Amino acid sequence: MPMVPLSWLSDHVEIDPGVDASSLAAALVRIGLEEEEIHPARVTGPLVVGRVLSRVEETASNGKVVNYCRVDCGEFNDAPGTGKEPSELPSRGIICGAHNFDVDDLVVVALPGAVLPGDFAIAARKTYGHISDGMICSARELGLGEDHSGIIVLPTMFPDREIPAPGTDIVTWLGLGEEVLEINVTPDRGYCFSMRGVAREYSHSTGAPFTDPGLPGALGGCPPAASADGFPVRITDDAPIRGHRGADRFVARVVRGVNPNAPTPRWMVERLEMAGMRSVSLAVDITNYVMLDLGQPMHAYDLDALEGPIVVRRARPQETLTTLDGQTLDLDPEDLLITDSPEGEGSRIIGLAGVMGGQYSEVESDTTNVLLEAAHFDSVSVARSARRHKLHSDASKRFERGTDPQLPAVAAQRAVELLVEYGGGVADDAATDVDEREESPTISLPYGEAQRLTGVSLSVDRIREVLELIGATIESADDEARVLTVIPPSWRPDLKAGADLVEEIARLDGYDNIPSVLPPAPAGRGLTQAQKARRIAADVLAQSGLVEVESYPFVSDSFDRQGLAQDDPRRHALRMRNPMADDAPLLRTSILDTLLDVAGRNVSRGNENTAVFEMGMVARPEGTVPCELPTAEHRPDDQTLAALFAGTPAQPWHVGAILTGNAHMPSVLGASRPVDWADALECVRSVARALGVRVEVTRAWMPQVEKRRGAPMPEPATNPADVAPWHPGRVARVFVRAGRELRSIALAGELSPSACRAFGLPSRSVAFELDLDALIASMADEPIQVKAVSTYPLAKEDIALVVPADVPVSRVEQVIRKAGGALLERVTLFDIYEGDQVAAGSRSLAFSLRLRAADHTLTAEESAGVRDGIVAMAKKQLGAQLRA
Repeated sequence: MPMVPLSWLSDHVEIDPGVDASSLAAALVRIGLEEEEIHPARVTGPLVVGRVLSRVEETASNGKVVNYCRVDCGEFNDAPGTGKEPSELPSRGIICGAHNFDVDDLVVVALPGAVLPGDFAIAARKTYGHISDGMICSARELGLGEDHSGIIVLPTMFPDREIPAPGTDIVTWLGLGEEVLEINVTPDRGYCFSMRGVAREYSHSTGAPFTDPGLPGALGGCPPAASADGFPVRITDDAPIRGHRGADRFVARVVRGVNPNAPTPRWMVERLEMAGMRSVSLAVDITNYVMLDLGQPMHAYDLDALEGPIVVRRARPQETLTTLDGQTLDLDPEDLLITDSPEGEGSRIIGLAGVMGGQYSEVESDTTNVLLEAAHFDSVSVARSARRHKLHSDASKRFERGTDPQLPAVAAQRAVELLVEYGGGVADDAATDVDEREESPTISLPYGEAQRLTGVSLSVDRIREVLELIGATIESADDEARVLTVIPPSWRPDLKAGADLVEEIARLDGYDNIPSVLPPAPAGRGLTQAQKARRIAADVLAQSGLVEVESYPFVSDSFDRQGLAQDDPRRHALRMRNPMADDAPLLRTSILDTLLDVAGRNVSRGNENTAVFEMGMVARPEGTVPCELPTAEHRPDDQTLAALFAGTPAQPWHVGAILTGNAHMPSVLGASRPVDWADALECVRSVARALGVRVEVTRAWMPQVEKRRGAPMPEPATNPADVAPWHPGRVARVFVRAGRELRSIALAGELSPSACRAFGLPSRSVAFELDLDALIASMADEPIQVKAVSTYPLAKEDIALVVPADVPVSRVEQVIRKAGGALLERVTLFDIYEGDQVAAGSRSLAFSLRLRAADHTLTAEESAGVRDGIVAMAKKQLGAQLRA
């Protein structure tokens, strides 16, 4: 995040004396720059100049040699009668372990009550047999550098500055007492990563006069024109991204005879430190300073290590780069490189353009001849390279948000002047400026666009005023067509359409001027039938005592743990290109893929009686046709949209549940009851009843299946893996009827022992999974019409049918309902018998029949006729016999 010191900001915009970091933050918030944090002064409390009056070396009991000093601290000297150690002259006694100073030297003294960087509080204390009434400071103790070998001797450290008198507060003089505002910049306003940009925004907010340092001559001399004898540079880009070349401007300037030992001026070091950067060397510090000040990233090369020309190009196959921080990168063909020799095999890579320089040709401690680079690189190219190689530098942070293409020459000139002034170098008259920029784009802005989008009526003059304030140029105004033709400022690549300009108009005219008017809510049709049905299903399961959970639909390959067959369609899962987690790269094909892990996690944490359900989408990739992703440059046509839909897998809504432990806990009224397959099946039936859909149930698996004449129920599976992860003998399949066809929508029953072990569930746990979309599709289109309750009496009949043991109860019930017709109100199974009284391989199923007519009382003959018809149809279709 950008750090904004007031003293630096005031170089470019007038700031009133009473403005502090808080009021600066308030001003910037008004125009959309958020305050991140206000960093307090690095040093608080009394920090003064001291003159050493005496220095006596003493050897402590531990063998360490220390100095007992008397230091003149002006008005802060010890007063007589304070009880501290006496002295012939007014002074303070201080113990110091450094030895690089002597009597009469001017030093920095932190008095009791001062707080140094690192929250280091100074207090008077007795040490080495004396009272040390303060501390003589080193550079590192004050945060002015890393030198801790000795204390600061002010005339030596600042030979070009007049040192204040003893007792003078030196916090501000050293640049240690200034608050620094840290701001949060949105991605579309990269120009605010510089003092130039923040100063402009402060001017917009307050009306303070602003001087643009990015204009030629604003900070010094004007950049020289490009000349043929400048350092040779070529831009070649055979693989532009989005049709944009990787670089369209490259400025190179040469400074010779730089003193390699020249120190960075103290004021520049202080500003870099306040911005969160450390001082490296004069050449590097100047490039960093110009970047922070103007917003133009720069790079310095050792001229003597270069072999011209510099060539900007894309990477070739199998090329590598060793960066300044020692990393070796395997380059991608999209990476934009800076090389320093012809484009043949001997081309040497000296940097990853806009991201980071290479080890080769970097400025060393003995560099005397420097080449300065200031370029304009494509934001997308830099952003992709930075993310590809996980290199996020200060330069890439600015380039990927868009820099000012008109700034490189001005920034290079500023860097040259600083290097000449403080490094003693001489700038070459020749300059290189490869400028291949395209013409500035224009934006058409209708007069009424601002009012249409913001609701604020603004005059054309006010619109022009605001646009010119942000740096835009009004190329023309067509009063007849009521349209302005606007050229956005070069430092605002985010302004691409009329809506962008309207946003700037609203921002600078004042968000407070936009009225708060709620638009009228249009009449809606409420929830769709599917949305209502899903909510009903969730309510039913919650009322049944289950708890809803939500999990990510991303799974690992858990199909083996479930025991799925190798050819099971549920194994055909979509693998994501960029998964959130490497151990979960697949999209689930079943709700149980995620729910089994959730239930196992609950059980492992002591919740043995778990009853959870989840409702969500599953991905079924069968029939998906892959397609290329379209670009965002224009709206996709119908053919492209059709290809996208064809490349999107089916994602039906499913609901599933897992129940473990006890269905009812023990109490004084009875014993506990463990969950069983019937609980899972009843959940499915409850959801179906709530949605008004009649379902039919049959066995999901049988060892052997015999084809039966006229049987409409689908035959059960014969491979146990086809019903995994359920127990093959304790699972039911649920169907809905679509015309004369039956469609499977759910499996419900007991989980297999192997699945329970694999997921850490108790044995005999039960589960169901229901295709909710298929169930909803079976709902009646018209609202359910409730029939009138018949007032005529009920007729009761009981019937016991002997059928083969492999005939499902649901199949028998289906035949009874069909034969009973409109008079049959309810069928209830109340007994199953298998024993000596029936033939081997058969069983007796006893049903209670409830008969009623809507318009008369049934006679005994009518009831007997229904009973006889049921027996006859059951015998014909199932081979059933009436049990005596």
